[in-house]
Amino acid sequence: MRGAAPALLAQQAHRPWPAPRRPWALRQVWHDLLFAHWPVQGAALRPLIPAGLALQEFAGSAWVAVTPFWMSDIAFRGFPALPGVSRFDELNVRTYVTCQNRPGVWFFSLDAGNRLAVLVARRLYGLPYLPARMWHRAEGDALLYHAERADGAGFDASYGPIGPPAQSVPGSLEHWLTERYCLYAASRDGTLYRAEIHHAPWPLQPAQARIRRNQLPQASGIHLEGEPALLHFSRRLEVLVWSRERLLTGG
Repeated sequence: MRGAAPALLAQQAHRPWPAPRRPWALRQVWHDLLFAHWPVQGAALRPLIPAGLALQEFAGSAWVAVTPFWMSDIAFRGFPALPGVSRFDELNVRTYVTCQNRPGVWFFSLDAGNRLAVLVARRLYGLPYLPARMWHRAEGDALLYHAERADGAGFDASYGPIGPPAQSVPGSLEHWLTERYCLYAASRDGTLYRAEIHHAPWPLQPAQARIRRNQLPQASGIHLEGEPALLHFSRRLEVLVWSRERLLTGG
């Protein structure tokens, strides 16, 4: 992705607000990502969200996603990607919030297969990263994916696309869930932060998944019932991330 940032930043017509004018801080590429989404009662999630953020709902439901994928070409602006820390597996559990009219993502947990990356992300962005033993293996167009924490909580699944890629339609649930251009985090003292991100519109494919173990949401106090209501796959997405900014929410 190195050298592609100017072309990526030139694509902004799809964004709900302009990308920051200040320089981006971090680049990365996301691969073979599964969006597995469940509807959840907002009242069940509200106690897990900081008071300064508004939990968002679509058609009367909040939503929780479990998203396994792997990352590559991870590097800070002006530096090359470093061997050993620029490629690893990640899995996050997330929901959708807004603050100051900027809808974004709130992460309950982010598991990563690289301890150094976990330490850096926790330090620079205040995100709840956790180290885990993780691996993935391609089987044709599909992936086998495994993640397990030291305490035994884990995730095991096989998943892959079952249709061609397409951009989601504005106003649709798929668009509302995926086209988000910031993330939120909180420090231990409750201070809220926002980090802007930028990418092209998601190339989403309908997906199928067999999820054999899915214990990570429960570890965050989230109960998911049954199979996912929505499954989407994305093969590759280039992403730019800005440094976090403190929010003055008046709380």
